[in-house]
Amino acid sequence: MENSLNTREVWLRGPLPEYSPFVQPVAHALLQAREELHTLMNGFDPVKLWAKPAGVASVGFHLQHLTGVLDRLFTYARAEALTSGQLQFLKAEGIASSISPDELIEAFDKQVDRALRQLLQTDEHVLTEVRGVGRAQLPSTVLGLFVHAAEHSMRHLGQLHVTVRVVMTNK
Repeated sequence: MENSLNTREVWLRGPLPEYSPFVQPVAHALLQAREELHTLMNGFDPVKLWAKPAGVASVGFHLQHLTGVLDRLFTYARAEALTSGQLQFLKAEGIASSISPDELIEAFDKQVDRALRQLLQTDEHVLTEVRGVGRAQLPSTVLGLFVHAAEHSMRHLGQLHVTVRVVMTNK
């Protein structure tokens, strides 16, 4: 049975002509993460947002972290230090609040849009430039940060898939 274009994973729908071939896999992964997140969270019970089944991270944490880590890694790729607002966001990840799942999803959508714009605006020639990560300024490259942002997003999305399934089946 042949999949229609709309049901294929993003990377199998063809090239994104506006993106450099060097960052295209990153763009594909971020678009895939956004699509899967919307599908996964459709019908999610907001009461279960901060539940921690078996002590694992909550759905709320993963939604916050997806947004926050993408923001932080793309900041490092621009050779910028984190702002006090970003550090506050990091400290608040996983702390239960009155924010709704829809607001968290919208925040991730906006962060993906910012990341995609940055990918479009990044000159291919800077991809191998060294960038410092975190307070210790551990060495990476612009491309390394972009790839890790995509990989890390998909890793947390996978964890989110499991957590959503568990909390939605627990009464």
